[in-house]
Amino acid sequence: MAAVGGLAVPALAESTPPANPEASPVAQAAHSEAVVPGTPCSASARACVDLESQRAWLIRDRQVVRGPMTISSGGEGQATPVGHSFRVYRKEEHHVSGESTTRDGRPAPMPYSTFFADGGIAFHAGDPSRSSAGCIRMETPDAQATFAELQNGDKVQVVNASQEAAARGA
Repeated sequence: MAAVGGLAVPALAESTPPANPEASPVAQAAHSEAVVPGTPCSASARACVDLESQRAWLIRDRQVVRGPMTISSGGEGQATPVGHSFRVYRKEEHHVSGESTTRDGRPAPMPYSTFFADGGIAFHAGDPSRSSAGCIRMETPDAQATFAELQNGDKVQVVNASQEAAARGA
């Protein structure tokens, strides 16, 4: 307990991520679930991203409904975060970036943005042959489908398939 203004309050847990994200309690819970066939993700996920293969899937009722979809993720210094329990928290069909610009200096378009992680990380339409600033870029039809399929609160898992398989003992 720490004293704040004369009141005893519980100390906050450290916010530093574990050295091995696959060992976190959230990851362990995900690993106890069945894997959606054809993906490296848990049955409770509605969207799955594998950073190693640069592929993503949409999942409904433990079945792949779209995918694998070709994606690009964050580049050097702006990596896409790995996690087992991200949640969709906002959708914006005609979003423009507050960080990235086009060659002529205008804010970069990010159509069909489906935000799921801190820092404005989203699925969005864009050239999947180029890395992003942490987002998941995908072809426009895939971004449209992702935007239409996912709803606020839906779980998104972003993993490295080989690490996920090893953590599951596969």
